[in-house]
Amino acid sequence: MISFRINDKTIQFKDDPATPLLWVLRDHFQLTGTKFGCGIGECGACTVHINGKAQSSCITPVSSVSGKSIVTIEGLAPGENQLHPVQQAWLDEDVPQCGYCQSGQIMATVDFLRRHPQPSDKDIDDNMTNLCRCGTYVRIRKAIHRAARLSRDA
Repeated sequence: MISFRINDKTIQFKDDPATPLLWVLRDHFQLTGTKFGCGIGECGACTVHINGKAQSSCITPVSSVSGKSIVTIEGLAPGENQLHPVQQAWLDEDVPQCGYCQSGQIMATVDFLRRHPQPSDKDIDDNMTNLCRCGTYVRIRKAIHRAARLSRDA
């Protein structure tokens, strides 16, 4: 049995320890905001936070998160009827087009802004590697800058 925390709730998983975390989240705990994209950890659609760091859940065996804390897009907001500053910036800048990659983009951005609270465009280009098939990169960059300002002003 594997025990870990998801969005501040302690849970236990009893099935195959090699199961990718992505499928545990989606199929066993109905946290479907985390998306399957490529299955090889390249696109970023499945990004979650493991002990505060953005990681691809599609290539993370559930056995490797024993005793750790996972945050998904569903657990990112600080409280009921509140948005995280990155989520608010995404809405303000009208980032999503199809929306499929957006939860992974948001989760990656939260981790990125922890490390780069006042990012330059170069910082964003060098560090934000999640893929967006719709090509909303210009709006994503604007939203990252807005989220940085919102976080500083909070």
